[in-house]
Amino acid sequence: MSKTTKKAAAALNAAIAPEVAHFKPPENLTVDEWADKYRRLSPENSAEAGPWRTKRTPYLAEPMKAFTDPKVRKIVMVAASQVGKSELELNIIGYIMDQDPGSILFAQPSLEDARKFSRLRISPMVRDSKVLRQKVTEIRGKDTTSTVLQKSFPGGMLTITGSNSASALASTPARYILGDERDRWAISAGSEGDPWALAEARQATFYNAKAVEVSTPTIKGRSNIETSYYQGTQERWCHRCPHCGEYSEITFGRIRFQHKKIKAPNGRMANKVVGAINYVCPECGCISTEAEMRKQPAKWIATNPEAYENGVRSFWLSAFASPWTPWSKIVVKFLDAQGDPERLKVVCNTLLGELWEDRTAVVDDDEMLGRREHYDAELPDGVLVLTCGVDTQDNRLEYEVVGHGHGGETWGIKRGYIMGRPDTQEPWDRLDDLIDHTYTYASGKGLKISITCVDSGGHFTQEVYEQCRARLAKHVFAIKGKGGEGIPYINPPSKVPIRDNKRVRCWLYTIGVDAGKTMIYNALEVQEPGGTKYCHFPNNDDRGYDAGYFNGLLSETPVLTRSNGRDKVTWKKLPGHERNEPLDLRNYALAGYRIVDPDLDAIERRLKGLEEPKAKPEPPKRHNKRRDIYDGEW
Repeated sequence: MSKTTKKAAAALNAAIAPEVAHFKPPENLTVDEWADKYRRLSPENSAEAGPWRTKRTPYLAEPMKAFTDPKVRKIVMVAASQVGKSELELNIIGYIMDQDPGSILFAQPSLEDARKFSRLRISPMVRDSKVLRQKVTEIRGKDTTSTVLQKSFPGGMLTITGSNSASALASTPARYILGDERDRWAISAGSEGDPWALAEARQATFYNAKAVEVSTPTIKGRSNIETSYYQGTQERWCHRCPHCGEYSEITFGRIRFQHKKIKAPNGRMANKVVGAINYVCPECGCISTEAEMRKQPAKWIATNPEAYENGVRSFWLSAFASPWTPWSKIVVKFLDAQGDPERLKVVCNTLLGELWEDRTAVVDDDEMLGRREHYDAELPDGVLVLTCGVDTQDNRLEYEVVGHGHGGETWGIKRGYIMGRPDTQEPWDRLDDLIDHTYTYASGKGLKISITCVDSGGHFTQEVYEQCRARLAKHVFAIKGKGGEGIPYINPPSKVPIRDNKRVRCWLYTIGVDAGKTMIYNALEVQEPGGTKYCHFPNNDDRGYDAGYFNGLLSETPVLTRSNGRDKVTWKKLPGHERNEPLDLRNYALAGYRIVDPDLDAIERRLKGLEEPKAKPEPPKRHNKRRDIYDGEW
């Protein structure tokens, strides 16, 4: 070797010596072992900032181990919120950067979600985990508004993008693909088609490629993560029963609890859980408390273990396993969402970790006609409360009287028309006859209508306000329907001026009509007569429940669309269904029942002539100003 060559080699060795000294070979760790050794939770993202401890969330150990299993090429995690599924992804990303580097494509539902996750979750993880801080650098270009975020590290690059970015998904080769909140992804990446298919195509040249798909579940039959889950091992997190020793999954259907309503300081009714929340073992039927079940051993149990040979492991996890979510919180959230399908859907997906079953593909007109039954009296046994819904048209009032009983069971009592313009007095006088009438049972006892809800939309808003104000003593209220997703079914009433006279006002309820339609259609799906939520309709000729009524009752259907990566449900009229007044009337009558919120047990006792139960002694008065006021029994 010449002197020149030796000098060049010496210079090169001297230049790379610091890098060689700093280099450490991979430690042959699994993801959970790496996280326990190197990962630190950031204070802005965790109430338990500091070193990561897998034993805190033992259900994440197996999915993390699966990532380093050479036979596993894909991991699917379906999980409720607040169980650590994002931490699973972050641990995997950190492990790749430090132990098994390669190109990573990490896709969020939208580009905005990608920027937010990069800024709030990935950057703090890199900052607070020393081994990552020494390796990872951000790639900064001239365009600071770039829609694709990138971070480089020795041997690889992390590209963070949105499912709606076709350019990033279709042009970035990647050994690793991670998809977050898969059920919120865009249906198509621009005009390029399925975003997940585009992402998977980027792995074609990697023999050792791996994919991770994570999401909370959404709607049964329309959930991408559900489809992926059933292609895998289908593993559920199961606890051992302290009584029989069998393992089973803790689901909401196996939870037992007691609750009562309390009147909050703002006057609204709220749910409160009282007593223990217990779990019923499906194998032996024995009851265990939350504290007992949290102490029991737990493990993943697969129902499709054969999928392991195909390299796909899938896991499903509810919030009942979370160390941060007490069962009482889940139960109260569920109770508070009753009567509001949109809120109930959120609870079902994010807390219970279950798919929302869209039961709005209702039966057709002919089947509903065939379900009618003969009433031997004005009121069938079981009816405890009557409500009335009224719709205003240019030349008439339309109405339906509906009976309500236990368990959401309903009876159509009478449906009809009162001809006459709503700006004249005659149709309103005839409506009084309907409201003042006493509807009788076969026994001779009877009921009057408890509340009447009159639609104030259309061309006679001020006339409706005037007529409702005049009938306030008869519990006749003006309502305004408001469509759209996420609007509560019943909102507190407001006082509106009549004809701009601020001294003369009328009570007005705003009704979330889309929530009501979902409740009605769900009830129409119930097939067992006499059961919870079953809808009865009479075939008596004078009741008004003919083919035209059912054509209008079944006149609309929900349509699922996706905007900005989010599901949205809108209601559209079906072809061949010209009028939707019967659906509106049932909606208004059901809203009236929700407004009244009657004590059905007390009404039933009075109708049967039974004595009222003895009042419980009042609790001692407290000196603080805020005091719970109990309403009703458990």
